[in-house]
Amino acid sequence: MSHALPPKPLTARACGPLQGRVRPPGDKSISHRAFLLGLLSAGETRISGLLEGEDVLNTGRACAQLGARVERVGDGQWTVRGVGLGALLAPAETLDFGNAGTGSRLMMGVVGGHGITARFDGDASLRKRPMRRILDPLVLMGAEVLEQGEGGRCPILLKGTPDPAPIEYRTPVASAQIKSAVLLAGLNALGRTTVIETEASRDHTEKMLAYFGATLTSEPFGEHGRKIALEGRPELTPKPIAVPADPSSAAFLIAAALLVEGSDVVVEGVMTNPLRNGFVATLKEMGADIEVLETREEGGEQVADLRVRHSALTGVAVPADRAPAMIDEYIILAVVAAFAKGVTHMNGLQELRVKESDRLAATAAGLRANGVAVVIEGDDLIVEGGAGACPGGGLVETHLDHRLAMSFLVMGLAAQKPVSVDDETMIATSFPTFKPLLAQLGADCFS
Repeated sequence: MSHALPPKPLTARACGPLQGRVRPPGDKSISHRAFLLGLLSAGETRISGLLEGEDVLNTGRACAQLGARVERVGDGQWTVRGVGLGALLAPAETLDFGNAGTGSRLMMGVVGGHGITARFDGDASLRKRPMRRILDPLVLMGAEVLEQGEGGRCPILLKGTPDPAPIEYRTPVASAQIKSAVLLAGLNALGRTTVIETEASRDHTEKMLAYFGATLTSEPFGEHGRKIALEGRPELTPKPIAVPADPSSAAFLIAAALLVEGSDVVVEGVMTNPLRNGFVATLKEMGADIEVLETREEGGEQVADLRVRHSALTGVAVPADRAPAMIDEYIILAVVAAFAKGVTHMNGLQELRVKESDRLAATAAGLRANGVAVVIEGDDLIVEGGAGACPGGGLVETHLDHRLAMSFLVMGLAAQKPVSVDDETMIATSFPTFKPLLAQLGADCFS
């Protein structure tokens, strides 16, 4: 399956102060789930603020292949006329998820719990990502993996079961994707499906399932974990979903405002779910001037406007147990750390090795290319900051990873020399308005 566009290099150079108000695009995690819950509910789900990046749109297309009527009715406004639990159609063609790890893994849960067979595939980056950890619990529930790439990777032919067994499953790592796949398969089970996590991962699936009418409990388990129990075969009722702004996308705007001298920016409507706020919590420990202006609820999630001003930052130790709450923000945190005074020690980042790229190695390589001292010790990343100054001047290999590209472009806005990335095309998968929003704040310095 070919998705290869010619690479499009991009360079970011130092800019003047960033000023103004800006709203990041809708949250990627919730946008994927909005389409999936729309598919599994009988009737029309109206979605506003959807992230219209390629990853999410691929999930929408897959929902249409399984029988939903998916329609764009305005900017970020979509309707999904779902077929309901147990009534999915077998897709006539391959479900092509492009770069979307979340979309493909969650949809494996949906297919695994229904009596249909579907082929999953995507781009070169998605084909490298491990899927066994998703497939293992689905097989326990009765699904069959008929074909798979080497090491349990895409392309995968998955035969679901019309009568999934309700199981109790302990996730091997803190992963919202594993948990969500099991719960989505368990929706069509007769009985109670239970997922136990020793480290709590983001809980958007549980919140949205409850919002759509599923009976579900979530209680503490051990020191940092959760035990989630879902009653199968609920009557899911379509509900309107207002998608809050994506904290992972907001992270790039927040970082840019912190690093570019004289900046004063308000980032609007950012989701402040405690299981997603590790980045902002860490920045505050580093001395970041981030003020919470207004807190409210959107789409069942708490959101706030954040006022961010340029700050002198100091390195900190980031505990391993914070990783699930900021797993997508470590690259941009490493870039911020390059400007801080002293050493920032990020602990327990093994999950970064199985993302769009080996993010741990790629982040270290990008920092070194820009004159920043960095060490990888086991699964830890240790960055020595330049106390406000970062040399820059490097070319960063992005490995088809959108977050690597955006993180190092933000570095270029404040570094002493311009920073280039070898390809910007994949930024459209998660944050298509990345450059226009920065330009709106005054950072029109990309070439």
